[in-house]
Amino acid sequence: MEIRFGLGIRARLASLASDVRGGAEGARVFLDRHALATGGRDSERAAGRILCYHSVGQPRWGINDVDEGRFRQQIESALDAGYRFVPAADIVRTGGGPLDLSVTFDDGPRSVLTAAAPILASYDIPFSVFVVSDWSEDGLGGDALSWAEVSRLAELGAEIGNHSASHPDFSRIGKEQAVHEIGSAQELIERRTGIRTSTFAIPWGQSGNWPVRAHEAALELGYEVIYAQAEETRSPGTAARSFVTRVDSPRIFDALLRGRYDRWEEWIWRRSAG
Repeated sequence: MEIRFGLGIRARLASLASDVRGGAEGARVFLDRHALATGGRDSERAAGRILCYHSVGQPRWGINDVDEGRFRQQIESALDAGYRFVPAADIVRTGGGPLDLSVTFDDGPRSVLTAAAPILASYDIPFSVFVVSDWSEDGLGGDALSWAEVSRLAELGAEIGNHSASHPDFSRIGKEQAVHEIGSAQELIERRTGIRTSTFAIPWGQSGNWPVRAHEAALELGYEVIYAQAEETRSPGTAARSFVTRVDSPRIFDALLRGRYDRWEEWIWRRSAG
């Protein structure tokens, strides 16, 4: 069957194809999510949902970046639909209710402090941030949160979690290196900020990126809450999260909240782990 796209979709695909980091990846994610928003099935789950963001208005994060206006729009549309925002720990601990949402951020981009935090504060919404310790140590030319900024987020009430030392694909490293990635990040975060992290978010976060040996390493280091970046396809023993992307228009974000992507995995990481 031939699929025809309207002018708006063609324009969006052209924009994604011209993105420095997006390109084919961004176009493919958009096509996947557009198709599921149109023909997917709503989830009948009774639990809460944890949203996984990355940067807000930092285009260098590519498909992971949500611009500031769209981020505010998503928060407002969720509130207008009757959702309430709770700490991610609440959903992990109790499962939450069907109208419970949580906000988390991976990677520790600087825009979490400069753009996302003020928006969330205006609605009194709690959130969690998972930092890559080497990136905060280096600064990434000002793109990553400094340690002072990580501490500032903690002062604002954010939960600070571990996202590894260098953001590896854990499917490509052995257990000894996995212990080093998780443990050294844990130690550096505590040394620089005084925060002893108790939660871990898997880099890339798809099922193929988290083998049993990595899960064992995290548990041995005291991490009992390990967040994935997928819902029904996540690795056993991990907490589900719904990945929010730069292509998530109001229509796609509504489909996300209704669970139409709960069986979807980000295709590029599924392929790279195969």
